[in-house]
Amino acid sequence: MNWLIDIRRKLHQIPEPGFQEFKTQSLLLNVINSLPQEHLEVETWKTGIFVKVRGRSGKKTIGYRADMDGLPIKEETGYDFASHHEGHMHACGHDFHMTIALGILRHFASEPLDDHVLFIFQPAEEGPGGAFTMRESEPFLRSKPDIMVALHIAPEYPVGTIATKPGLLFANTSELFIDLKGKGGHAAYPHHANDMVVAASHFVTQLQTIVARNIDPLDSAVITVGKITGGTKQNIIAEKARIEGTIRTLSSSSMLKVKHRIEKLAEGIAASFECEAVIDYGANYRMVDNDPELTERFISFAEQTGDVQVIRCKEAMTGEDYGYFLEAVPGFMFWLGVETPYGLHHAKLQPNEKAIPLAVDLLIKFLRHV
Repeated sequence: MNWLIDIRRKLHQIPEPGFQEFKTQSLLLNVINSLPQEHLEVETWKTGIFVKVRGRSGKKTIGYRADMDGLPIKEETGYDFASHHEGHMHACGHDFHMTIALGILRHFASEPLDDHVLFIFQPAEEGPGGAFTMRESEPFLRSKPDIMVALHIAPEYPVGTIATKPGLLFANTSELFIDLKGKGGHAAYPHHANDMVVAASHFVTQLQTIVARNIDPLDSAVITVGKITGGTKQNIIAEKARIEGTIRTLSSSSMLKVKHRIEKLAEGIAASFECEAVIDYGANYRMVDNDPELTERFISFAEQTGDVQVIRCKEAMTGEDYGYFLEAVPGFMFWLGVETPYGLHHAKLQPNEKAIPLAVDLLIKFLRHV
């Protein structure tokens, strides 16, 4: 317990952006290199790490994934082990995810399974989506798992609770960036300019009609604009404006329909305001679609152990690039209760560390059973 908590706190102090997890990778490698090496094969990939624990017979390979990167959030937890990297924080629980993976790895390094276990420490989950390129990498393809397992902390559930479901768990997601360019000018002469603040305002309002009027009410979609920038001074008409947001859908067809409508509305804004409208969808994440048979086996196993309370939860609009792994390998993800009033991506997120050894113990037992 103390070993795990110490590692979690060290990881918490060094959150790094996607594909810049150099200190994180170094700390993980130091821990991995301190373990018995007889059954281990360790290989780095960019800022990520593959660790294969060779099984006694190796009839199949079980994949276990933990994400590594932090978020550009100024921490407000008050921890005495708060982030040393100003403006960055592990506000999505990736410090927990890595610690749990190390706890499981430590056990199997000394007591390997009959099967191989491939631990995947994956960079850039928060963006630009490290799972897709890691899935296509030579080390992954060489040791491609037969099944995969992962978890994500859940602030809303108490410690001792896990939650999951067969089939769709997390939504399809896409970033959304729209740049508008018109003609700036003096505030006193609006008729000589094309005001992009006004254009952006119209466009944001129109975006909200897509879900209300173009998506089947029995389906689900969300378009959220989280940031608008434009202009330079109060008496200058803005030549440029930028809209930043996210799209979430529970079906691939709805994602295509939403994007089609955004593009048509952008064409209309460009025509009506005589401006340019350029769309960039940034990172796109596939839905997390849990393998039904494997997920049911996990639920049944967890219920029978009596160590945790199991909840069959509803699907969520959360995004996770783990969906790219599940496109290639059957597997599942589950929520791990960490009991904190602050949600994911919040500057005051303080997940309960008692959940760490509980998750390690549960997963060691399950991986031995599966």
